[in-house]
Amino acid sequence: MPDKLPELNNILYSGKLSYGYWGEEFEKAISSYIGNEYFLSVNSFNSALLVAIAVLELKPGDEVIASPMSCLASNQPFATQNLKVVWADIDPKTGTLDPSDVKRKITKQTKAIFHNHHCGYVGYVEEINQIARQYGLYVVDDAIEAFGSEYSNKKMGNLGADITAFSFQTVRLPNTIDGGGLSFCRKELYERALLIRDLGVNRKKFRDENGEISKKCDIALPGFGATLNETSAYIGLQQVHYIDSLLGKQNENATVWNVKLKEIKNISLLNSINGSKPNYWVYGCFAENKLEAISFFRERNYYASGIHLPNNNYSIFNSKIELKGVNEFYTNFIALPSGWWVNSI
Repeated sequence: MPDKLPELNNILYSGKLSYGYWGEEFEKAISSYIGNEYFLSVNSFNSALLVAIAVLELKPGDEVIASPMSCLASNQPFATQNLKVVWADIDPKTGTLDPSDVKRKITKQTKAIFHNHHCGYVGYVEEINQIARQYGLYVVDDAIEAFGSEYSNKKMGNLGADITAFSFQTVRLPNTIDGGGLSFCRKELYERALLIRDLGVNRKKFRDENGEISKKCDIALPGFGATLNETSAYIGLQQVHYIDSLLGKQNENATVWNVKLKEIKNISLLNSINGSKPNYWVYGCFAENKLEAISFFRERNYYASGIHLPNNNYSIFNSKIELKGVNEFYTNFIALPSGWWVNSI
């Protein structure tokens, strides 16, 4: 990683802090990296999901199937938009959605599947996408922790979902201080999102030849003020230049954990789905006694954690159901640090 940001001071004093040149350059770099030209940036992960919901025209009362074993940020937007969340169970060996339970939870009111890739470990991509096609549903890949993860030699953001939502918040890669992004499988979804993220405005037509707001530019879509500012975009762009080395370091750390954990009793490894490559945002494993194992690692200066509380515990979603796979996974799952900043394990 570079220790200097040579253009940052120039940007701060340029008088051009809102989305512009650096935002476009950041988007080009991400598009090139994930192999999908239909990518746009936003100012937060929350904005990414709100834009996705609006693009897909999901309405209050529509059902969406989601995993409770994910970050609260992945599911809270459903509550704000009065969508009905239907929790599907997970595969307790992977932490990701169980396709068979997803299929069981589909009703006539189901509109979309939000496919969380837990802690950067890729879920059952082909199976979930096939179910969605069979029932005429949208798929949104929830890649809040999964930028750089791969399946069948393709990057997250280019795995066949209608929309993929990314977080670029401080603990993610790339880090824009706060920010997010969306990629799309079709041009029409992308073009709709361009308007929705910016108050429904087509900036190319918004002002006339005198710089005044044009009466000819209609606003026909609801929208958000969700564009990414120039300083955040510039910071993120600098990290994209080094993203392979950063992710490579995380993979190296995971390889070391693979060896080290074989020497520790009552610890087993998290399964990766065949053909997938996690980004190792964290390194996942299972412990027979979760609290004892967390203490064991923390005493050795590794901040072990269970990461997420299953969201079906929260009353806001009105869906406090028991899910066998979620319970089994949460009881035993531990995340160990494997980020690029970890220099020794």
